[in-house]
Amino acid sequence: MGLRGPGANPLRARHEAIEAAASCPYPWDAPGLSRAGRVISFLEDLEITTGKHARTKLRLRAWQRKFIETVYRENKRGIRPIRTAVLSMARKNGKSQLAAALALCHLCGPEAESRGEIYSCANDRFQSARIFNEMVALIDRHPALSVRTNITSFRKEIHDLVNGSIYVALTAEAKTKLGLSPSFVIYDELGSADGRALFDAMDSALGARENPLMLVISTQAADDFAPMSQLIDYGLQLKGGDIRDPAFHLTLYSAPENSDPWSKKAWRAANPALGDFRSLSDVERLAKQAQLMPARENAFRNLILNQRVAAEARFIDAAAWRACSAEPDICVGARVYAGLDLGATRDLSVLVVVYEDSAGVFHVKPYCWLPGNLQERSEQDHAPYSAWAKLGFITPIGPTTDPRAIAQKIAELNGQNRIISIAFDRWRINDLKRELDAIGCPVPLEPHGQGYKDMSPAVDIVERLVVQKKLRHGAHPVLQWCAANAVVTRDPAGGRKFDKAKSSGRIDALVALAMALSLALLRAEKPIDIEALIG
Repeated sequence: MGLRGPGANPLRARHEAIEAAASCPYPWDAPGLSRAGRVISFLEDLEITTGKHARTKLRLRAWQRKFIETVYRENKRGIRPIRTAVLSMARKNGKSQLAAALALCHLCGPEAESRGEIYSCANDRFQSARIFNEMVALIDRHPALSVRTNITSFRKEIHDLVNGSIYVALTAEAKTKLGLSPSFVIYDELGSADGRALFDAMDSALGARENPLMLVISTQAADDFAPMSQLIDYGLQLKGGDIRDPAFHLTLYSAPENSDPWSKKAWRAANPALGDFRSLSDVERLAKQAQLMPARENAFRNLILNQRVAAEARFIDAAAWRACSAEPDICVGARVYAGLDLGATRDLSVLVVVYEDSAGVFHVKPYCWLPGNLQERSEQDHAPYSAWAKLGFITPIGPTTDPRAIAQKIAELNGQNRIISIAFDRWRINDLKRELDAIGCPVPLEPHGQGYKDMSPAVDIVERLVVQKKLRHGAHPVLQWCAANAVVTRDPAGGRKFDKAKSSGRIDALVALAMALSLALLRAEKPIDIEALIG
C-alpha cells in the first residue's frame, strides 16, 4: 500500500512500479465514455471490502448511477456545472463506502488533477477514520492504486505519487482549516454537526480551484437551523422552482411527514438500498422497538425515515408550527399585549407583542436584542445570529444587555399601538422600570411567574393555538428556533413549564410569547371561555 519502512520495495523498483501504474491502461480511459461514465467505470473497478458482497466488484445500483450521472454531467463547454451536491438518506445505505470511492476517484482516478487536494470532513476523530479506513481498504484490494499511493496512517493522509495529489481526513476539532485549496470535499454526516465552522471554512476555500466539488452525504439534522437543514431547504426551493442555481444539486430520500412510519412504503422512501445492502429485517426490528417504546419513535423517524425530527421529544411539532407561518398584521392603533424575557448581562432579550383579531387569531411580532460579539455568540449557541442581525431579526446592543434600548423600543411601539400590559419575568425588571420612567412611558408591567403554577396555563395556550392554527408568527427565525428547542417538564400534578436546562438551545422568545398570550387571554379586560381554550 505504499507504506514506508522495513520491508518496503527498493526505491528504484518503486519508481519503476509507479511509472508502470501511470502508463497502464485503465478501464475508465476507454474511448467514448462520458465524464460520468468514467467515474462509474472507476467505481466499478473497485472491490467491496465488507459485508456479504466482500471481495466482489462494486456494482452501482440505479439510484447511485442516477446521482453520479447528475452530479458529473458536463455542459457544452465541457465543464461540470455542479459545485455543491447533497445526498441525504437514512443510515446504513452505503453512504460511507460511496464517499470513500468518490474521494479515491478524485485522488487518483479520472477526476484527479495535478496536485489536487481532497478532504473528507467529519464531526470527530472516530467518524473521520471511517472514510480513511475505507479508502485504505479499497486501495489494498486494487494493485494499481496500491502501487501509486503512499499512506500515512497516523496523520490519516494518502498521497498519489503520480499526480502529486493528497487526501487528508479533517475533523471539526482541528484547530485551523485556513490556507486549504480543496479540489474535492466530502462532508460525512453534516446533519450531526454541532456547528458550521468546518463546513463554512471548506465551502469558502473552494473558490481557489477552477472546477471544485463539495459533496455532502448525510442523514437529516433534527432542527430547521442546522447547516444540513439549510442545504436541504435550499435544494427543495430549487426543485420547487422558487430559485435557480445550476451549481447546486439535492438528492433527498425521506419518508413524507404524513406517511405511516410503520409501513414499508415509508421505509423505502428513505432507504434506497432497503432489501439490498440495507437489511429489511433490521429496519423491521427497529420499527417494532419504536412502536413498543414511544420514546424511540423520534429517533426512528430521524435515523431510519430520514425525517427532520429531534431524537428527543420536543414541545411543538415542527409541521404544526410551520402551518402558522402566515405574516402577522397588526394595524396602527391596535390594542396589544406583550411578554418580555429580559436577558442577563450577556443573554438574549426578547419582547413579543401579540394582537388578537376578530376571528380569534393571534398576530405575533418578536423583537430581539443580543449583546456581545455576534460571531462568537453564534459559535457558542450554534445559531446564525450574524445572519439574523443583517436581516433585522436581531438588534446588536453592545457588550452587555442595555435596558435603555429595550425601553425605547417599548415606547416606540406604545406610540404606534396601545400596549395594554407587558408580562415580565422578575429578573432585572427594576432596571427597565427606571428607564421607562426616565423617558415617560407609562406602560403597565405585570409580573409573570416561571414556575408550574403560572407557566402551565401559558404552555397550554401556546400548544392549543398552534394546533388550532390560530397563530400568525411569520416564520420569524429567532422565535422559530426557540420553539424548535423547547422542552417541557411536568410536576406531580401534571402541570407543565418550559425547561431551559433540558432544552437543546435558547427558548427565550417562546417564553416571552407564552407570557404575552397568557396575559392576553387569562388576564384581559374582556371575558373569555377558558374551558374552550385549554380544556
